[in-house]
Amino acid sequence: MYKLLKTEGRAKRGEFTTVHGTVQTPVFMNVGTVAAIKGAVSTEDLKEIGCQIELSNTYHLHVRPGDRLIHDLGGLHKFMVWDRPILTDSGGFQVFSLATLRQIKEEGVTFHSHIDGRKIFMGPEESMTIQSNLGSTIAMAFDECPSSRAERRYVEDSCARTVRWLHRCKEKMDWLNAQEDTVNPHQMLFGINQGAIFPDIRIEMAKEISELDLDGYALGGLAVGETHEEMYHIIEETVPYLPQEKPTYLMGVGTPANILEAVERGVDFFDCVYPSRNGRHGHVYTNHGKLNLFNQKYERDMSPIEEGCGCPACRMYSRAYIRHLLKAKEMLGMRLCVLHNLYFYNTMMQEIRDALDAGDYAGYKRAKLSGMEEGE
Repeated sequence: MYKLLKTEGRAKRGEFTTVHGTVQTPVFMNVGTVAAIKGAVSTEDLKEIGCQIELSNTYHLHVRPGDRLIHDLGGLHKFMVWDRPILTDSGGFQVFSLATLRQIKEEGVTFHSHIDGRKIFMGPEESMTIQSNLGSTIAMAFDECPSSRAERRYVEDSCARTVRWLHRCKEKMDWLNAQEDTVNPHQMLFGINQGAIFPDIRIEMAKEISELDLDGYALGGLAVGETHEEMYHIIEETVPYLPQEKPTYLMGVGTPANILEAVERGVDFFDCVYPSRNGRHGHVYTNHGKLNLFNQKYERDMSPIEEGCGCPACRMYSRAYIRHLLKAKEMLGMRLCVLHNLYFYNTMMQEIRDALDAGDYAGYKRAKLSGMEEGE
């Protein structure tokens, strides 16, 4: 259940109560694709760095180790030892990203595993069944993610099919939640708005899926090739047609600046691989811009990544030491950078919530963006 606590313009400050705990929003979901954050980050670490929700991937867990196995072992929470909310995506984005290997029909999509090449069929019912086996807190509806540059006719047909798939998802989830052996009988369902960069298609679909009274609504198919300005325009145009009293989730976005801009436009759930992926390559976020710790100027720099940062890396280690670890290809270097970046993101979300509570989000956003523009 989502409770809207206050607003500032279109920006929302809320609480989302689930069977696995209450989430304060706006929130950033830390991406653990195969039930782990890349970079040797444990679930204990996630709690220490302020993670409220972990996100895992339906397709990847279906391929390996298998959703039935996870079901038989008690579900994803028990499997990865995490007692807070988990959101699982539907596998729809993998259908998009594995475009050369797919065949889309009304029933669903046939494509080949990226692991062993075996043929996989996934439709709304299969996606819901896999996510039910995982027992996640929030399941995402199965959708197609058309390219942001796709032709209008293709996008219209794709969105109409995704709406039909959403009805099938809801029906299947209602049935699965009523089964005796279900891992999480309180599993929630979020629907996904698509439409590439056509505002009228987005708006029409938003109106249509809002009538289903789902637990939350996502904007999909953004940050996949369009400009930031196009993305912000689509968010501005579409969000007013999604229920304000439900969470709005911008999928796969993004940079700190993207998040700050999207919060202002009414989005309150985010996920992105940037902080962990960049961290594994020695790129770390600070309030004064992004640093590349591979740069030679940090060779003798005994200061932390960022002065005053409370993350495990900054409390103990210097830029010089972390740079050495990265250069030597020691996993500890990657781990410390990933921990710092996720801490930075989760702390930024807390700052956003505090600014909304204080009624000064506009001032906070202005100052945050101004500081981060310094960089290298």
